[in-house]
Amino acid sequence: MNWKLIQTEEEHKKAVKRAMKIFHAPEGSAEDEELGVLLLLIKDYEDRNIKIPEVDILEVIKEKMKERGLKNKDLEPIIGSKGHVSSILSGRRDITLKMAQKLKDFFQLPAELFLPSE
Repeated sequence: MNWKLIQTEEEHKKAVKRAMKIFHAPEGSAEDEELGVLLLLIKDYEDRNIKIPEVDILEVIKEKMKERGLKNKDLEPIIGSKGHVSSILSGRRDITLKMAQKLKDFFQLPAELFLPSE
């Protein structure tokens, strides 16, 4: 099939369905080449049309604390003093790179969550 730039949701669904069907095509086959083209076209369409909502890292941290039954004082070894923890969780202070690394490891979060959005 000759694929072209995906413009509509219907075309997107059709392309995704076809990609799933030929996903395990033998390397170097015509279907493998088609899959490569489809994946590029799908990614392009999704980049242009699907917006991922921003995540508030402070809300993520608070939710993780709630899940684990943690109190603010439990973050003192990671963030610092009681005042620092309070300032960070209230949003009055920014999370430093060092804190982000420790929080990422402690809560097993993806590093991308700590990156500022564009």
